[in-house]
Amino acid sequence: MFLSRILITDFKNIAEADLNFSPSLNCISGANGSGKTNILDAVYFLSMSKSFFNFQDSFSIRHGADSAALAGYYPMDDGTISKIGLAVYGGSREGKTLKCNDKAYKRLSDHIGLLPIVMVSPSDSNLINLSAEERRRFLNSLLSQMDRLYLEKAQRYNKTLAQRNRLLKDENPSGELLGVLDAQLCENAVYIFEARQKLCSLLQDRVQEHYCCLSGGKEKVRLVYQSELQKHPLEEILEKNLERDRIMGFTTGGVHRDDIAFEMETGGEGFHLLKRCASQGQQKCFQIALKVAQYGIMKEGCKGTKPILLLDDVFDKLDMARVENLLQMVSGEDFGQIFITDSNKVRMDALVEKVGGSCRNFEVSQGKISEL
Repeated sequence: MFLSRILITDFKNIAEADLNFSPSLNCISGANGSGKTNILDAVYFLSMSKSFFNFQDSFSIRHGADSAALAGYYPMDDGTISKIGLAVYGGSREGKTLKCNDKAYKRLSDHIGLLPIVMVSPSDSNLINLSAEERRRFLNSLLSQMDRLYLEKAQRYNKTLAQRNRLLKDENPSGELLGVLDAQLCENAVYIFEARQKLCSLLQDRVQEHYCCLSGGKEKVRLVYQSELQKHPLEEILEKNLERDRIMGFTTGGVHRDDIAFEMETGGEGFHLLKRCASQGQQKCFQIALKVAQYGIMKEGCKGTKPILLLDDVFDKLDMARVENLLQMVSGEDFGQIFITDSNKVRMDALVEKVGGSCRNFEVSQGKISEL
């Protein structure tokens, strides 16, 4: 599976584009702010039906336009071609439609997993430096593309959680209704917890391996999954926290509070959080190692389908040795279609030449894209 052609209309700063891509490597150069990342986000949007950057859909519409449209053509592993069409509307028509071969999906979630995708972006620093919500979003995005039941369980859990939180805001919430909602939360939470715990275990060894390849094996890193369900079943947690939940007006315990600690061993003094002890280069290496590990797990979980890999401005804050290690890593047969952006075309060309293989080159200037 790969993206052979994309049509873009009024998406962010791109008024119009019709691009044909290589099934292997595609390099996109241009000044910062020119629109390179917008091309990658358009590709991501077609896979996940939303922006990688968690923006409101309407923010993807070009200034002055009332809608945006994307169309992608994907030769699939079974020999067929899937055409994915997506339209985002603003103003009084605010919303979006998603179609596969001109047939609209009844639920957008039915599309997730058809076109597996992994994006590496400078905003991945948020995984290390911001709240647990960013790390849960990472887990959910990864698992949802491989496991439809996980996606359904997560959606049900979140819907029930919202209902429970609304009920807790009542002056005298119904104990009977709380019991029903608690049972529904517990039913879905077990699957979510077990899937996340298994995933973090799979990620651990792979992240360490990829980090060593990128950094030359100088440091040890690890992931530690943190969930209240490791110590107590959700039923006990909800019962114990009930009075507190009523006072606070929301549910204070559950898998919606899970987290992952990203840690590095420093100078024989044990492991410490990356955000406290790692340099920017070390953090960048960890982010890339995490996403490459995600790629491998998704490839296996998607029955051998190679996800599309988007590398946005990955060369920044990496020395040339680490950049070359990264390109050698992703140029093997384990990887499929790759998109790379960089503001320094000379640097990108030199590095790509060392890797070899077929490549298509594009340049972006103020939202206008040309093939070189």
